[in-house]
Amino acid sequence: MTEPTVSPWKEGYINANGVRFHYVEQGKGPLVLLIHGFPEFWYSWRYQIPVLAEAGYHVVAPDLRGYNLTEKPDWGYDIATLSADVVELIRAFGTEKAILIGHDWGGAIAWYTATVHAEHLQKLVVMNCPHPNLLYKGIRRPAQLKKSWYMFFFQLPRIPEWIISKNDYQFVKRALKGSAIQKAAFDREALQQYRDAIARPKALTCAINYYRVMFRDFLVKRKLPLDQGVRIPTLLVWGEQDIALGKELNDGLSTWVEDLTVRYLPDSGHWVQQEKHEEVNRIVLEFLGVATPAKRNAEVKPAKARKTGSRKRTSKRKAP
Repeated sequence: MTEPTVSPWKEGYINANGVRFHYVEQGKGPLVLLIHGFPEFWYSWRYQIPVLAEAGYHVVAPDLRGYNLTEKPDWGYDIATLSADVVELIRAFGTEKAILIGHDWGGAIAWYTATVHAEHLQKLVVMNCPHPNLLYKGIRRPAQLKKSWYMFFFQLPRIPEWIISKNDYQFVKRALKGSAIQKAAFDREALQQYRDAIARPKALTCAINYYRVMFRDFLVKRKLPLDQGVRIPTLLVWGEQDIALGKELNDGLSTWVEDLTVRYLPDSGHWVQQEKHEEVNRIVLEFLGVATPAKRNAEVKPAKARKTGSRKRTSKRKAP
């Protein structure tokens, strides 16, 4: 596919759950909500947005609470509030149900939402994020404990922000490209986009606060994060060469998910929807029951993320 001269999507702002969210959207039809991970923003879905829109969906990719252009409050980084953000975003876009797709931290929020607020979801897709109950157990194993060093590092006050922001945020660029198997996913332009997003005032601290609150909640509760399973159709897509989250964290997943489809990609790292976007797009469309003609499998080379041209869209619903 030829690179478009203008972005095929539109940008805007919407109020939900007491927060002003920035988002990108494209297409018409049933709502598909794409939620990103750390240290990303909506841009990590640049290869999925036009493909899903072409397939007949209204695709919305927000910047999560505290990220990029979304508001950065000092509160609300616990999993329950982040899940409530998802529910209120669904409602703000004029519907009660959506297909939810999450990667990394977005996957954790998606798991929680599918368990606690299942009535608002039609289908669930999670990419390279284990079920919270399995992560809770697995992180105690020596191999995974070693891989999860950064979660403990993020508990320190101020020091992580100082180290990550040094040398013009080289830490972020190295973390993204260095952990990818398919290095082409993170060219100079993509890395600059991520650098600019995480360098916005307060964005880095807000992003790290996801880990700080999660870690504190795990230690205080000392029990499985979720008491019940997921009952909606669920797809797990996993890049097998993830250096941070071992594939074995998915052992026993069928215990917690009734209707489960799993697809492992052996030649991808953690950033699976970017590293292997053509294959991921095909797998997701098949799961959604959408035909995949050749033109939908063609490589998508989206335009750069824009900083202008946003339009305001305010929900009529009041924040809870």
